[in-house]
Order: sequence, then structure tokens, then C-alpha cells
Amino acid sequence: MEQHTAGEYEDILSLSSNIVRLRKPSHMQHILFFDIDGTMLSTGGAGQQAMELALVEDFRIQFPFEGVLTAGRTDRGIADEIFSRYELEDSPAERDRFMRSYLERLPRALETLPGAVLPGVQELLTQLQRDSNIHLSLLTGNYVEGAWIKLRHFGIDHFFETGGFGDHHALRDDVARIAVENVRGHLNHPVPDGMACVIGDTPADISCARAINARAVAVATGMYSFAELQPHNPDHLFSDLSDTAAVVQSLLQA
Repeated sequence: MEQHTAGEYEDILSLSSNIVRLRKPSHMQHILFFDIDGTMLSTGGAGQQAMELALVEDFRIQFPFEGVLTAGRTDRGIADEIFSRYELEDSPAERDRFMRSYLERLPRALETLPGAVLPGVQELLTQLQRDSNIHLSLLTGNYVEGAWIKLRHFGIDHFFETGGFGDHHALRDDVARIAVENVRGHLNHPVPDGMACVIGDTPADISCARAINARAVAVATGMYSFAELQPHNPDHLFSDLSDTAAVVQSLLQA
């Protein structure tokens, strides 16, 4: 039987403790925040069409989105502008009526307009999901219910459990902070600086990554071209997400 001195036992216990700490996967987990529209999905404009129909049919507003920018914005921010521009009664009940009217029309718009999962997304999510040291999350301007309607329609909802959504905040930076809090609560540990990454298709996605000390991976599959995204200095910029190996490498660079 091998004998050890008290000092040797202390060294062994210290070494064992260090090994346990190194093996704890939670501290090494990469948190990947995915935007939806223009990043993972092209809905053919279903969201805007459903909102327009809600405003035309239930609020009697003609051409409601004339001059309204939607790319990169939250549904709350879009609603703020619509309610202000058309001087709608800005009460919780009317805000809820607008949201419900939109959500009721969204499934039909998704069915009738030509949409698709964008190139490489299915393969990328499948590979990332296999890694236990990666947590996939959402960071989107969509209302939470609208986000899940879109993801379910295209069959990619099962990749995600957590996220930050656009129900209550006009600014995407605030949505990003909520997303981090939600992930922290879900995983029951902090999200360390450098271990999170935001994947999106607009300058707002790049900006909100900086707001939470995350890296930004931009993709030019939405309203903004490669050349338009480049001046915003994302950490990585892709034309699309079809090169799975290169995209995974960029996402996991701590």
C-alpha cells in the first residue's frame, strides 16, 4: 500500500480540486445568440405583411408602413413608431390588441409568402447542438410568440430554449441584456465576457453584441449587403452561413 505524508495529501487534494474545476463544463460553455429574420430565416416579408393587415383591418390605417424602417428593430420599437405616427390610443389594452391582431395573421402570411431557412443554417445548428459546451439562444426583435411561430413554421424551434425578445424594449441593446439574464438564470451560472457571441444580419445586431461584451458575427443574408455591414466592424463577416466549418470556428473563438 502506497504511503503519503500529510503534505502530499494536501497536494493531492489541491490537484484534485483543480481537476474538478477544469472539468466543470458550465464555466467553459459558449453562448451563441442567434437573430431570426434575415439571419436564420427569410419569411418573404410575412411579419410586415401580418402587421400591415392588422393595422389596415383592425385599426383602419391605410399604407401603415410607408416610410417605416423595420430591419434590425424590435416589434416594440416598431409599435412605438406606429402608435405615435398615427396617434393611436396608447394604452396597454390597445397595445395588446395590436399584438394579438398581428399574431393571428402571422401563420397565414407565413403559409402564403415564399420563405425559407437560409443557406447553411440547418447544418450549422445541427452541428452546434451536438456540442454540450455550446448553448444556443435567441436574440431577436420579434415578440416572443411571433418568434416561436416563425421558428416552428420552418422546423428549427427545437434548437432553442432561451432568448431575449422584442415585447418590452424598443432598443435592441436592452433586449441583449435581457437575453443574457435569461440564459444566466436558465444555466444557473454567469455568462463570462468573451464566451458569448451574437449572430445577426444588421448593424443593430453588431451594436447589441458590444453592449453585452460579446463578439459579433455578421451575415449578409438580410437587408444589408456585405459592403454595408463591413464599416460596423463585426468580428467576422460572412456572405451567408453555408461554410459550416468556417462559421463554427468564428463562433467559438473565445
